[in-house]
Amino acid sequence: MGFEEAERAFTDDVVAMETLPRTFERAAERNADRVAQRYKGGIYDRSLVSAGVVDPVPAGEYGDLTYASMRGIVRSLAAGFREIGVETGTRVAIYAHTRMEWAHADFAALAAGAVVTTVYPSSSPRQLRYLLSDPEATVVVAENRSLLEEVLAAADDLDHDLAAVVTMDDVDAAAVAGGDDSPDDATAAEEGSAPDVYTLGDLHATGATAFEESRYESWLDEVAVDDLASLIYTSGTTGEPKGVRLTHANFRENLTQCYRRFADRPDRDPSVPGISAETTTLSFLPLAHVFERLAGHYMMFAAGATVGYAESPDTLREDFGLVRPTTTTSVPRVYEKLYDAIRDQAGESPVKERIFEWAVAVGRTHHETDDPGVLLDAKRAIADRLVFSSVREAIGGEVDFFISGGGSLSAELCALYHAMDLPILEGYGLTETSPVISVNPPEAPAVGTIGPPVLDTEIAIDGTVVGEEVADLPGEVGELFVRGPQVTDGYWNRPAATADAFLDPDRLPEGTVTAGTPPAERDGDPDAPWFRTGDIVQLRPDGYLAFRERAKQLLVLSTGKNVAPGPIEDRFAANEFVEQCVVLGDGRKFVSALLVPNFERVASWAETRGIDLPDDPAAICRDERVRDRIGEEVDRVNDAFEPYERIKRFRLVAEEFSEENDLLTPTMKKKRRNILDRFGDEVELIYDDDST
Repeated sequence: MGFEEAERAFTDDVVAMETLPRTFERAAERNADRVAQRYKGGIYDRSLVSAGVVDPVPAGEYGDLTYASMRGIVRSLAAGFREIGVETGTRVAIYAHTRMEWAHADFAALAAGAVVTTVYPSSSPRQLRYLLSDPEATVVVAENRSLLEEVLAAADDLDHDLAAVVTMDDVDAAAVAGGDDSPDDATAAEEGSAPDVYTLGDLHATGATAFEESRYESWLDEVAVDDLASLIYTSGTTGEPKGVRLTHANFRENLTQCYRRFADRPDRDPSVPGISAETTTLSFLPLAHVFERLAGHYMMFAAGATVGYAESPDTLREDFGLVRPTTTTSVPRVYEKLYDAIRDQAGESPVKERIFEWAVAVGRTHHETDDPGVLLDAKRAIADRLVFSSVREAIGGEVDFFISGGGSLSAELCALYHAMDLPILEGYGLTETSPVISVNPPEAPAVGTIGPPVLDTEIAIDGTVVGEEVADLPGEVGELFVRGPQVTDGYWNRPAATADAFLDPDRLPEGTVTAGTPPAERDGDPDAPWFRTGDIVQLRPDGYLAFRERAKQLLVLSTGKNVAPGPIEDRFAANEFVEQCVVLGDGRKFVSALLVPNFERVASWAETRGIDLPDDPAAICRDERVRDRIGEEVDRVNDAFEPYERIKRFRLVAEEFSEENDLLTPTMKKKRRNILDRFGDEVELIYDDDST
């Protein structure tokens, strides 16, 4: 039996069609005594702790919350939301970092009948106003005093009134508003424009007093699976963010699709890891983003798993050691950073560095060899004892596999993780698809691919949008269209954008290839429209997909050649001298790149060779010796590509692309338009002589 047939045949208590709060209720009942959440002490001034709802935890340690306790909190908060005016369809915005209370607020608001809309805590004042005004959110759950102040400032510019703001941390609302005797606040309150401010502790106390199980059940019954569950806004890298309408059914179908692929199924060899109530995950990606919301939140709680919350992406090594997760979800940039940290530790001495490089080479060869033989097996065992075992122990020692999404992962980097017995299962999806379209199965991962489509998902490949450059690739290459039960019905208040995003079946270009598994058991609609992903993929003969590039990011050289920048950039992911790369060339005669050096590795290289470099990063970027050394790395990467795809010129830039300087999205995707604007002078210097 193939894994797709096994997925369709598999069923257990998690596989169901129901609303998200009903899923949580059933999971909490099945797993009442199991640990649902692990939370770190010393980070937040949690109002649920000061209210006596959650136990305090010493700084740097983790506390536990069982499913029974979490259900009690969710129920009381749901009743509290109802008491402050939340009804079926009310838009409740969550404006906070990923933490335990995010999950409480999400499940409680959904149980109260609300539609949850999300705001990244890094949003600018303008973005915050937009993300509150577009969905007309009337209740906001803000993380702390700082974000509360931002919400109150934004409230003055909204065309609708905010009814209430709820803070996760203990906040003195009167102090934030300027004191109880402030005449301006009194006037605003009389006019009905100033929102009431509560803490989660306050909301819990109000709800605990008002809670009645029969009323709570009636709220759950009021919501149908086809009702809107959430509005999640696109990143806005190609224009104004659009609110993607996702129903309970969209999420629930995708949860089931992913769970069937990852569950501890009985058809699998017992040595193949999976997701179950025994799973522990570490959550650190933004829950405001659909990837973590589905894979690290809804699916994990539905399975009865334990979700631990990292202090921040900067403390992952410590938090891995404390939580000891068996899996986690992340984006490629985090895996790149983690590998850099592993390599830097190995490079503390020349001997350690040589051993590490030898072990990585052995591990990669062993992983890529079908029949390694006795000698290679022995070398792999030595490499594991000397290097890989300590790497695994440094991240908790229990990781079975990682899940990667939200961007293209370097195949070389993925292979290195597999070589260390830390397999990364790469997947693919979009906000509009709840999000997972495809993902590698644990029993048959294929490095360099995004896996086969999940069950009940149809795909179509339109090859008319790519040039002859991909003619030699096996299978089909083109823009990906998709339809399935996880696909949105469109954008909030954007009928024109919705119409542009979908294509009727009779309008598919001639020669389009279709594949995947239509939802036969649920009478899939053959006339359902196709969603245009805007991504170029390869459908391999084995049924696996490989990501090529965003259609809008394909570089069309002035020579007419199409170049996908993603695969070139991915080649630098595991490079020790290059921290970040963005490939350019649209409308130009040749491909070029902006490279951010890994300044620590460059300094180490210079020191071992007696080269005296300046202290200023910008001056280092201008140093010819550094440029020549990194040029060797560019040449090495170029060897893997066709002549027209190779980087002919590059410039070194000292400023790392980050969310703080608005060159990365909160999910660590490059904002190419912003990068081109920021480094416009450097780009012009690259192309100041097109005859070269």
